[in-house]
This record gives sequence, C-alpha cells and structure tokens, in this order.
Amino acid sequence: MEWFTLISTIAGAAIATGSAMLLDRQRWKRERSDRDTQARRALYGDYLAGLSESRHACGNVARDPDMDLSTRRATAREAFGPCIGLRYQMTISAPSRVVEASEDAFRRLRDLRDRVMEGVLVTDPVYLEGRHTYDAALAALRARMREDLRVTEDDTAP
Repeated sequence: MEWFTLISTIAGAAIATGSAMLLDRQRWKRERSDRDTQARRALYGDYLAGLSESRHACGNVARDPDMDLSTRRATAREAFGPCIGLRYQMTISAPSRVVEASEDAFRRLRDLRDRVMEGVLVTDPVYLEGRHTYDAALAALRARMREDLRVTEDDTAP
C-alpha cells in the first residue's frame, strides 16, 4: 500500500509540473508573438510615415516652379533620407511579402523623387504618372502590412 501512495504522489507531481511547464511555454510563445507583432506594427507605422513625409516634401518641391535646380535636388534628396534607414529595418523585420511590397513602394517614390530633382512640376504628366504608380504601390504595401498584422475590416469598425 505504501508504494502505491508514493507512486501516485510522484505521478501527480510529474503531471502538475509538466502541465505547468506546458502552460508557461504556451504563454511565453503567445507573449513573444504579441511583442513581435507590436514591434512590426510600430516599424510599419514609422515606415509609412517616412514615405508619406518624403512624398509630401517632394510634392512641395514640385509645386515651386521658381526653385533653382541645385536647391530642388538638395531638398528632394534630403527629404528622402529618413526612408533609407527604415527600409533596411523592414528587410530584417518583415516577412518577405511585406518586404517585396515595401521595396516596390520605396523604388516608386525614389523614381518620383528623381523626376522632381530633374525639374518636373506637379502639373506635368510625368509627375502625375509617377504619383499614380507610387500611390498604387503604397496601397499594395498597406494591404500586405494589414495581412501580416492580421487586421480585418471588423478590427477597424467604430
């Protein structure tokens, strides 16, 4: 009888310890996943904000027909700078589908910036085409980011 009690106690302790370890492991995985998602969400927001600020700065340069070419080039180049560091952060933090879309949006914005640096104005068809191409790439990027973050339309409803 004493052996049965001892074995039961040991088995119960093993089951309790094992289930506690399993629950801790699951909680750790969930918390890690939540932290990773929050980090990507912050990076995505920063990247989109950087692209937006750069696009607006380029648009402001393209609206000024009196700006000399050297100032135009320097201003457009300078406005694009913050996107570069965030671009590299995207390549190491985001899944490949998001990285592909972020690279496409970055390149389309860089193309638009290059046209502005050449003296193209906001009313020129070349600018309008570049802006349309960039806007489409940006929309695709936002859609991929939302997929990665598992954001649904229900999540955004008031």
